[in-house]
Amino acid sequence: MRNIALLLAYDGTDFVGSQWQNQGRSIQGALEAAWEELNQERRRFTLAGRTDAGVHAHSQVANVRGSTRHPLTTVVRGMNALLPADVRVLAAREVDSEFHARHSAILREYRYLLDVGTVALPTLRHLALHVEGRLDVAAMAEALPLLEGTHDFAAFTVQSPHQKSTVRTLYRARLAELELLGHRLLAVELAANAFLQHMVRVIVGTILQVGRGRMSAAELRQVLERRDRRAAGRTAPAHGLTLTAVHYPASLLCWE
Repeated sequence: MRNIALLLAYDGTDFVGSQWQNQGRSIQGALEAAWEELNQERRRFTLAGRTDAGVHAHSQVANVRGSTRHPLTTVVRGMNALLPADVRVLAAREVDSEFHARHSAILREYRYLLDVGTVALPTLRHLALHVEGRLDVAAMAEALPLLEGTHDFAAFTVQSPHQKSTVRTLYRARLAELELLGHRLLAVELAANAFLQHMVRVIVGTILQVGRGRMSAAELRQVLERRDRRAAGRTAPAHGLTLTAVHYPASLLCWE
């Protein structure tokens, strides 16, 4: 039995999410169907992070334990030949039996794109949230790092009986400006040991309140300390969010 890690990229627009569900297309479902056709065996895939419907990934990681005899190059080629066009396997590595795509991860990175152009660029409509009106970018950039550190992020998630703890360590919370297709964008970049359900999207919705002058940096800090979801901003739409990296100890997985 081999344990194989796969590096994935996908456009989440037409998926119900990364995890298998009873109805609709899922990333896990697409992977398992392609693997079965390639290797004539049914196997369960584990993904590093659960992404919601409409959320994209550049570097999602999955692992599967199977008895395939194909070399890794054939696994990559064969899976891509069988997967739909909006999912791709970028690389494959053989890993120790103890490797688990979710439990072994030590750091995850997300980026949320904001289209701040006067008119939304249609080619970015599935990748970035168009924000109307002017934003105080300096205030947003000043406020975001206040979320860094180990905190109870209960104000930035949904209430769920499946979440045993809402404490997470946010290593980086930064605002970057970039240009794509000649269009100005803002990127909210977050890195943490793990993220709560909707955590990134609620942080984005709250930092937009700062950008619109409806919340100060000090008030953002109070939202964090109060741990009350009602005090935070709205949950930003899913389509602006991309999982950009998942990190592991080098002894377990290295893509270089």
